[in-house]
Amino acid sequence: MLNRIEVAMKQGRPDPAGAALQQRLAEDLHLQVDDVRVIDVYTIHAELATQELERVRTELLTDPIIQESCLNHSIARDYDFLIEVGFRPGVTDNIGRSAKEGIEDTLGRALRAEEAVYKSTQYALRGVDDAQAVHIARDALANDLIQQWAVKTVAAMAREDGKPLLALPIVTQQSDPVVHEICLELPDGELVELSRRRMLALDLAELQAIQAQYRDPTVRQRREATGLPDQPTDIELEILAQTWSEHCKHKIFNAAITYTDPSGANRVIDGLFKTYVKAATDEVAKRVDWMVSVFHDNAGIIRFDEDHLFALKVETHNSPSALDPYGGAMTGIVGVNRDILGAGLGCRCIFNTDVFCFATPYFEGATPPRLFHPRRVLRGVHAGVRDGGNQSGIPTINGAIVFHERFLGKPLVFCGTGGLIPREVAGRPAHEKAARPGDLIVMVGGRIGKDGIHGATFSSEELHEGSPATAVQIGDPITQKKMSDFLLEARDLGLFSCITDNGAGGLSSSIGEMAKDPGGAEVHLDRAPLKAGHAAVRRSHRPR
Repeated sequence: MLNRIEVAMKQGRPDPAGAALQQRLAEDLHLQVDDVRVIDVYTIHAELATQELERVRTELLTDPIIQESCLNHSIARDYDFLIEVGFRPGVTDNIGRSAKEGIEDTLGRALRAEEAVYKSTQYALRGVDDAQAVHIARDALANDLIQQWAVKTVAAMAREDGKPLLALPIVTQQSDPVVHEICLELPDGELVELSRRRMLALDLAELQAIQAQYRDPTVRQRREATGLPDQPTDIELEILAQTWSEHCKHKIFNAAITYTDPSGANRVIDGLFKTYVKAATDEVAKRVDWMVSVFHDNAGIIRFDEDHLFALKVETHNSPSALDPYGGAMTGIVGVNRDILGAGLGCRCIFNTDVFCFATPYFEGATPPRLFHPRRVLRGVHAGVRDGGNQSGIPTINGAIVFHERFLGKPLVFCGTGGLIPREVAGRPAHEKAARPGDLIVMVGGRIGKDGIHGATFSSEELHEGSPATAVQIGDPITQKKMSDFLLEARDLGLFSCITDNGAGGLSSSIGEMAKDPGGAEVHLDRAPLKAGHAAVRRSHRPR
C-alpha cells in the first residue's frame, strides 16, 4: 500500500528553492555547495490502483509546464548526497493532510480514515562530503524535536531505488486511551517529582493546595455521589495544572513584587498587571466612551465607528519559537487570529502585526544545548508568521525587529491581529455572548494531535534540554481559513450563542471559560476527533 511520488523542477530549469538554500548554507553554515535541487516527496499509504496513482501524479501533484515527476523510483540525479526530511510520527503534517484531501477530490471518492499521505522533502547536494551533508541535515534542514532525517549517497540510492529514506509513520488502529487515577498522598519531594514527570509546572505550595482539596471530606462525598474516585484522574490534574499555568493565570504579572528604587527605598507592587496595565486602562475609561469590552474576552474591543466594533489582540510565543522557530511562530500568529475570531460573537480578522527580538544573526559563540543559532531562529520565525498570515488570507501590515544579546536563550515573538465586527449581529449586541443551559458544545477546526500537548503548562517552565516537542503546536492556517469563513456565516445566521478558541489549554480551557455562565458542562471526550486512531476513553478502575 506504500507508494511514493517525487516531484521536482524539470532538468535544465532554474530551481529557486534550491538556489535559496544554497545561499542560506553559505550565510549560515559558511559552506559553499556547488548545486542544490529540491524534490517534493508524497508517500501515499492507501489502496490506490496504478491508474489512480498516475492520475494523482499528473493531475494533482505535478505542474507539467515546469515540473517533472515519477512514481516509485528516485527522480534525483547528478548529486553526491541525498537528504530527506519529514515529520516524526504524530506531528501535524499540513501538506500531507491537504494532499489527502486533494486525492479524494481528484478521484471523486473518500479514502479510509486509516489511509494517509505523508509529505517529506529531498535535497540533492553536489560538492559536499559526508560530514558536511550530515552537518547540513542536522543544523540547517531538520529540527530533531519534530522531524526525522536521513542522508544517502548516490551509490546507496542506486542499490535501493524506490525505497524510502525515512522510517515512515504508518497509521495503525490505536488502543483505547486509559484514564488513570493519580495518587496525591505523597511526600513533598515525590509531589514535586510528579509535577516534573507529568510536566504540570506546579510548585509545592500549589500541589499541596490541590492535595488538600482532594482530602476535604465534603469534596470526597460529592465525588463519591457522582461515581468519581477519591483521588484525581489524570484529566482532572491536567485541567488544574493548565488553569494554574503562567499562560492562563499570569502568575508573574499578578504576583506581589518587592522593588528597591535607586535611592534604596523598598516598595511593594501588588501585581504589575493590576497596578499598571489595568489601572491605566481604567483611568482612560473614565475619560472616553469608546471602550466596549476590556480584560474580559479573548481580545479588547472598542467602538470603531457608528456601525462597527474593533478588536485587537497581541500575544507572545517565545518558548515554542525557541524550540521550533517556524512552527512555534506560525501557531503564534494563527493563535491570535483565533482570539480575534473568538472575541465577541466572532470578529473578522483584517490585519496582522508583529515585533521580533533576537540575538544578533552574526553571533559567533556557542548556543545553548538544543537551541538554534539566532540567524536560524530569525529565518524560521519570520517565515512562520509570514506563511501563517498569507495562507490565512490576512495581510501583515507592519512589524519590527530588535537585536540584543540577551535574546540568545529565548527570542521574543510578539504576534498581533486586529479585526472588525458589526455592532449588532443577528439582532444582538456583537460584544455580548454567553452559553446557555441546554446549549450543545461543538468543536470545529483541525483534529487533535500530539502537538501542542502541555502548551499551557510549558509556558511556566524554563527551557531545558528535556523540553518536549509535544509542547509546540503546529499551526494549520489553511484549515483555519475554512473554519473562519464558516463561522462568520454561522454568526450572521445566529447559529451560536457563545464562541471562544481552544487556546493553549485546549478543550478544558475553552469549555471551562464558556461553562461559567450556565454553571457547568458535560463533555464527551470520546467524541473528540483525533489525527490518529480513535478517541474512545476507558477508565483504569472499576466504577463505583
